[in-house]
Amino acid sequence: MFLDSGKLAKKFAIVLYTYYMKVAKTVSASSIAEFFIQKANLSGKVITNKKIQKLVYYAQAWSLVVNKKPLFKEKIEAWVHGPAIKSVYAKYKEFGFNPIKKEPDIELINKISDIDKNLLEQVWKLYGKYDSSYLEMLTHSEAPWQDARAGLEASENSEQEITRKSMMDFYTRKMEEATAK
Repeated sequence: MFLDSGKLAKKFAIVLYTYYMKVAKTVSASSIAEFFIQKANLSGKVITNKKIQKLVYYAQAWSLVVNKKPLFKEKIEAWVHGPAIKSVYAKYKEFGFNPIKKEPDIELINKISDIDKNLLEQVWKLYGKYDSSYLEMLTHSEAPWQDARAGLEASENSEQEITRKSMMDFYTRKMEEATAK
């Protein structure tokens, strides 16, 4: 009796998916922020709370597209200065708009899977070279933030969520446009 290749492929996919989800589980948004603090420290680049917010946002967006899963569970809100995660903002609030000068929490960074660290490296490579004002302008020009703030004044505070679906849809289109060229 021969094995049905379709059933075999389906079983393999389930085993692979189960393994992947165990290996690449979600971590806290703070772990992702600490990773970027470490990258900034090692490269001699300035990193602020505002810049971390944008990097963590882009990391979540691209994880949804590339890895088909969120990096972290915390919601991302459409604040005046762009996407923000409350817990990350609170953690680095003491620095205000000034550079964050601290040693990264290696224990938090070590909770990130190698698969996710590879994605974070790419996010850093693409977005880490820009300052917080440029990243703010960039997020303000993109649909997920704009849609979440629809009907709000430019300076109006908001806790409106930037949904994972809006991020996945928008950045999937971006990837498709880039690869179609």
